[in-house]
Amino acid sequence: MSLTLEQVHRVAHLARIEVSDAEALGTLDQLNQIFTLIEAMQAIDTRGVDPMAHAQDLAQRLRQDCVTESDQLTQRTAFQAIAPETEAGLYLVPRVIE
Repeated sequence: MSLTLEQVHRVAHLARIEVSDAEALGTLDQLNQIFTLIEAMQAIDTRGVDPMAHAQDLAQRLRQDCVTESDQLTQRTAFQAIAPETEAGLYLVPRVIE
């Protein structure tokens, strides 16, 4: 598949991009090279090849699932100390919907 200059101008128009004829010719050449590469890749027989999530065989390092913050109650008290209004450990906000 190869594009024409008219198609490049049409795509630029749809994308609301103003391109000169010289820019369109350069873009046309680049797009045609990309399409040639895609056609070459699609011609390769990939039957029997398992899909991969990553090009390298990597394992994700995971951290231990453990508590890292010691006292949540103290933090909540510190945060609520600077809040305009609180009650019973909750933040009070103005009513928005009546």
